[in-house]
Amino acid sequence: MKNEAQKKVEVLVTVPLNENLIESLKNVSPKLNITVQTAKNLQDIPNEVLKKTEVLFTDQFIPDSAITPNLRWIQFNYAGLDFLLDHPITQNSDIKLTSLSGAAAPQVAEYILTMMLSLGHKIPAIMRHQRNREWLPDRYTRLVPTELRGKTLGVVGYGSIGREIARLVQPFGVKVMASKRDVMHPEESGYTPEGLGDPEGNLFTRLYPIQAIKSMFKLCDFVVISLPKTKETIGLISEAEFGAMKPEAFFIDVSRGGITNSEALRTALLEKEIAGAALDVFPEEPLPKDSPLWETPNLIISPHISGISSKYNERSVSLFIKNLNLYLEDCPLLNIFNPVTGY
Repeated sequence: MKNEAQKKVEVLVTVPLNENLIESLKNVSPKLNITVQTAKNLQDIPNEVLKKTEVLFTDQFIPDSAITPNLRWIQFNYAGLDFLLDHPITQNSDIKLTSLSGAAAPQVAEYILTMMLSLGHKIPAIMRHQRNREWLPDRYTRLVPTELRGKTLGVVGYGSIGREIARLVQPFGVKVMASKRDVMHPEESGYTPEGLGDPEGNLFTRLYPIQAIKSMFKLCDFVVISLPKTKETIGLISEAEFGAMKPEAFFIDVSRGGITNSEALRTALLEKEIAGAALDVFPEEPLPKDSPLWETPNLIISPHISGISSKYNERSVSLFIKNLNLYLEDCPLLNIFNPVTGY
C-alpha cells in the first residue's frame, strides 16, 4: 500500500465489463485510478500501463514481475486457481493473490439442484422416450422418481458452493452430510454473498474429514463433489468411493476435471453400482468426441457451464469492490490463495 496520501492506487482491469460496472469501480474511492484495458493477451497491454499497475483484476493474466514492479495484488476472475499450482508468483510474498470463490456459488448451486431433480425424476429417460415418440405402457413402474424430499445429500468440499446447495435443499427436508479438509473450523472463512450459503456451518448434520468420505457415501442418496483441484484431490474419487455408494444413489461433480476418475464412474454406471450421474468437468476439455462417456447410460454431460451466469461479472465486481475497500483500509483481503493448500 502506498503511504503517500496524494498518490492514487493504480488499478488495471482486463476483464470485459459493461459501463455500469466500470462506473461502480470508479465510485469506490477517489484514492483509486481505474484503467480498463481489455485484452486477449498480456502482450496487448502497453508496458507503461503494466509498469504503474498496483492492483490487477484479470481472468488468468500473470505478468512477469520485471514489467510490473509496482504490482501488489491480483484479483482473479475465477473461483478455481489451480492454474497457479507450482507457479513462481505464489512464492512472491509481495503480491497477494485472491480468487472469486463465493461469487459464483449461486449459479453453481442452482445447477446442482437442477441435476439432483433431473436425475431423481428420470429426466434423461423421459427425454429419450420423447425423442423415440414412446408412450410407455409401464411408465408407472419404470419412471417412478427418487423424490428429493427427505433424502440425504453428501457434499465433498464444504466451501461456498457446498454451503449454498446445503441452503437450497433445506425446504425439501434434505439431511446434509458434509466433508472438508479442516473439520475443526466448520465456519466459512472466504467470501459469502449476503443471505446465501451457510457461513456459520449450521446446516449439516455431520462433518467428515476427507479421509472418511467412504463412510459418508454409504449414507447418501446424492453425492456432490465441489472440491478445488490440488495435488491432494486429484484422483480422489475412484472405484472404492463408487463402491461405497448405494446402488440407488446419484453422483454430481462440479469441481475440476481429474478429481473424479471418469473411467471408474463409467464402470460404476455400467455395472449399476450407482443409479446415475452428472458431470460438468472432465480431465480433458473439450471432452473428445470419441470419449465413451458420451454413450454412458444414466449420465448427464454438460460442457463445464455450471458457473455461467448473466450475473457473473456483476457478482465478481461486487466481490472485487469489497476487497478494494479492504485493501484501501490495509485490512486482510477475502479469498487469499494459499500455495500450501492449493486454494
